[in-house]
Amino acid sequence: MEITAKMVKELREATNCGMMDCKKALAECDGDMDKAADYLRKKGIASAAKKEGRTTSQGLVGSYIHMGGKVGVLVEVACETDFVARTDDFQEMVRNLAMHVAAASPLAVSRDEIAGALVEKEREIYRAQMREQGKPDNIIDKIVEGKVDKYYSDVVLLEQKYVKDPDMTVEDYVKSVIGKLGENMQIKRFARYQIGA
Repeated sequence: MEITAKMVKELREATNCGMMDCKKALAECDGDMDKAADYLRKKGIASAAKKEGRTTSQGLVGSYIHMGGKVGVLVEVACETDFVARTDDFQEMVRNLAMHVAAASPLAVSRDEIAGALVEKEREIYRAQMREQGKPDNIIDKIVEGKVDKYYSDVVLLEQKYVKDPDMTVEDYVKSVIGKLGENMQIKRFARYQIGA
């Protein structure tokens, strides 16, 4: 199948990937837009995995104010170089992450930042619910662990569905930008303020 400039442009607008990457993805996927987009996402995530562990000592603190000043967010995102920190793509990612935090109200960046006592309390609630429903003891633990994973996906920033694209998690989104810009990046911390909360 012939890959046209229009197809490449359309895929580029949909994925924010480079023109040559889009052309190669379309060629690999016989012109199928959806498969090519998935191909690019997988490639970006794979390339991001190679960059994990590299030092991130530069970056930005971004902010977002919502609902006429009723909700405000600060988010710190680190990268490897000041050059990348000044790119439009990195700055857009920081803004998007701040907007996500405003909308989704996570409690922590990653699982290890959630207090063990809080998770244990959730486990006890789930166990009590399962017993109340008459579930057999031999499957309660599996159900409880599934519910705990769901709890993490609701309150941990990296595991939440990304508000601008619910087909990916926030971690997938960050990895796609890492793949595009070629540097390791980390969400260091965030603060969310809400009037009356």
